[in-house]
Amino acid sequence: MKTPLFRTILSRDKADTLLLIFACAFVLLPHADHVMWWVNASCALLLTWRGWLTLSGRRLPHAMILLPVAVLMMACVYLTHRTFFGREAGVTMLVLLLTCKLLEMHAKRDLFVVIFLGFFILLTSFFYQQTILAAVLTLTGLCLLLTAQLSFHYTGVVPPLRQRLKFGATILGLAIPLTIIAFVLFPRIQGPLWGLPGDAHSARSGLSSSMSPGNISDLAQSEEIAFRVKFTQEIPAKPLLYWRGIVMDKFDGRSWSHEDRRSLYRNAEERNWISYTGQPVHQEITLEANGQNWLFALDMPASEPEIEGSSASSIVINQQMETRREQSTQERIKYKIASYPGYSLEANSSREMQAHSLYLPAGYNPRTTAFAASLRQQYQDDLQLVRAVLDYFRREAYSYTLEPPLLGKNSADEFLFDTKAGFCEHYASAFVLLMRAANIPARVVAGYQGGELNSIDGFLEIRQSNAHAWAEVWLEGKGWIRVDPTAAVAPERVERSLNYAVPRQGLAGLMNLSPDGISFFNQMRMQWSAVNNSWNQWVLNYNQSKQISLLNSLGFKKIDWAQITLLFFILTSLVLGLMALPLIRNRPRLSALDKVYFSFCRKMEKKTAARALHEGPSAYLERLRTSLPAADFENAERFLKLYASARYGKNPGPDNVLIRRLKTLLAACR
Repeated sequence: MKTPLFRTILSRDKADTLLLIFACAFVLLPHADHVMWWVNASCALLLTWRGWLTLSGRRLPHAMILLPVAVLMMACVYLTHRTFFGREAGVTMLVLLLTCKLLEMHAKRDLFVVIFLGFFILLTSFFYQQTILAAVLTLTGLCLLLTAQLSFHYTGVVPPLRQRLKFGATILGLAIPLTIIAFVLFPRIQGPLWGLPGDAHSARSGLSSSMSPGNISDLAQSEEIAFRVKFTQEIPAKPLLYWRGIVMDKFDGRSWSHEDRRSLYRNAEERNWISYTGQPVHQEITLEANGQNWLFALDMPASEPEIEGSSASSIVINQQMETRREQSTQERIKYKIASYPGYSLEANSSREMQAHSLYLPAGYNPRTTAFAASLRQQYQDDLQLVRAVLDYFRREAYSYTLEPPLLGKNSADEFLFDTKAGFCEHYASAFVLLMRAANIPARVVAGYQGGELNSIDGFLEIRQSNAHAWAEVWLEGKGWIRVDPTAAVAPERVERSLNYAVPRQGLAGLMNLSPDGISFFNQMRMQWSAVNNSWNQWVLNYNQSKQISLLNSLGFKKIDWAQITLLFFILTSLVLGLMALPLIRNRPRLSALDKVYFSFCRKMEKKTAARALHEGPSAYLERLRTSLPAADFENAERFLKLYASARYGKNPGPDNVLIRRLKTLLAACR
């Protein structure tokens, strides 16, 4: 066997230690995006220090040096998170503990601590993401840790690194069938098996319950998926794809916010403030975790959605036609809902009943108020005034941009008459302020508009870049109607997509090179998005109902948990048997000569002492000399000498003759 090149340069201990350091660094890699910068710097410094000590052959640092380093790190953890408990602080301490433990390895038990701590840290990475990439990184980390653990257990000749990696991957591969069976059959319950830390659901992205100039334009630069939609019929045209979310009718002079009017919540049977026309549009929506309480639906939702694994009583549609649930969305959920593009909302109401949608704080935006007053003098009809404002936006030199200028106290005044550049929230906010100043009830609605059809799996993908704000005005006899001032300035934003209204720069622009956005990069993105969606639908969303449905499709009707447990053990035993079958078939076969010899050894074990594994026939005979009676020893001596001659001699003679003679002597030994 050729000695690998690194073996000629490094000793075995150094090579194995460097492999362990590399495995630990790979385990820490997925956490680089989640921990603080000083944690990454500390880990890199400690790992480099450990590698230098290994290569130089120096001793590990004394405990008097490591103790102040550990205390300093724990102090930094507390100063950063103000606690030692919770997800963020706990994961940070584990990451630092792993790197520190590498500098304090003096016995084999320290190796086990490092290895098993690495296994645990791999699990904590699923706190942050559960994507396909995260699963691949976890499996790779497991393989490296197993290889490092195996390397320290070899005695004598050590196989090359490639062979050890293959062995570690084989061990991991043997566990995959059992993992799949456990995944499919393990009882699914609502909620986690244990309580998550209080900060386990922090840092969610998405729309918030307030809107100020600039926050939606910042969100619109993200390509993260907000939700996916599967239609049971033809997809509506893009100008109709308004995904209703939050209604904001409270204005403090700069920002809009949602006013929670719980008295407006009613049951579906009492929903008499809205009527629908036309045919319903049925949607199956997969909503990503956003930490908020509202659900999105095509404008206008008709009934409470059906959420898998959730009771209908926890969901409500209020008089503002917001769809809300009691608990926040901390994990991906899937629900079905129906909507009507044609509707009449509060058409029988009065202006006095909508007085809360006329409020404007005093001392803000005087030029906007004056402009609205002049428009009211010209147009007495509310609908004509709405159209006049939209024509004003079309006629004047307004621009649609993702990077609007900063605005001061009188944000609407500065936007309408000075900068004339903004994103959807600027136009929606200014339009609603003009309407209220002209004594027309109006409010802001935030949600999403449009979406991109994935041609691979047929899902409509709504990303954070589709975040949008529009206006609703109340007209007597007509009720609340949707008005999108953005469509007056940048109609391509509504009719096509944001990329056509505001072309992306740099690498993001490569995603839509062709006129229809069907570029090579866009096709690759759709493929990857479809794979991720399948992962979400069939792996991450594999819940109790899907488990029961799968078992029913396999012929197990009305199965209970006791039967599932029995099925689990049966399949597990079957898989273990199939995996053990090659090992049984590859067992070395004994020759007829050796079978007789082992029969002799078993007889001697019953009479006196068992043969040691390392003992040959001659050594075993010398030990039997002192433990067997003379007559028995003579028979044993003739047997062992004949066996040694037949087994190791140059010309032992015909096998059948030798075996008959050995069997005769074996019978005499009895």
